[in-house]
Amino acid sequence: MNTVLFAIAAYLIGSVSFAVVVSKGFGLADPRTYGSKNPGATNVLRSGNRKAAALTLLGDAVKGWFAVWLAQTYGPQFGVGDAGIALVALGAFLGHLWPVFFRFVGGKGVATALGVLVGINGWLGLATLATWLVVAYAFRYSSLAALIASVFAPFYYGLLFGFDDILLAVLAMSGLLIYRHRQNIANLIAGKEGRIGSKKK
Repeated sequence: MNTVLFAIAAYLIGSVSFAVVVSKGFGLADPRTYGSKNPGATNVLRSGNRKAAALTLLGDAVKGWFAVWLAQTYGPQFGVGDAGIALVALGAFLGHLWPVFFRFVGGKGVATALGVLVGINGWLGLATLATWLVVAYAFRYSSLAALIASVFAPFYYGLLFGFDDILLAVLAMSGLLIYRHRQNIANLIAGKEGRIGSKKK
């Protein structure tokens, strides 16, 4: 029962869409109405407001980290083990993808997934972030960087910790992230994908 409560709390934390909240605070258009229509940092950047995009990125990442940190810090005294941590990690990620506070219309989960990975283990998050940065710098496509990083994340976890319940959660997040980027994959193949920093039309 306690594990379920922690997972529900993680989902609610993940359901806070910082792209929408920050954009409203800065007086910007709702990110669900322009560009890729995705409530995420990359789309907020298309508004031309870098501070809003940075705050969105930070907020979405921190909520993923915070949900895992709460479970790791306070969960053991309530009998929450690795399986519970896995559910919490997945719950926070699902909250971002399908947020209850925003009619279940959420982002693609890149920043939140990163925050979750950092919460699980700092080295895991760092390795995944480094992969994203290298690909993003080389090709200037946020979506391509996210896709490649999502493929490597379970591999990094396996190298560090082997096969366990948390690896299954990381695999599930990777699969969902790739699914959420299906239109981006089509755009990349067609040569229509927007590059990092491009303004909204």
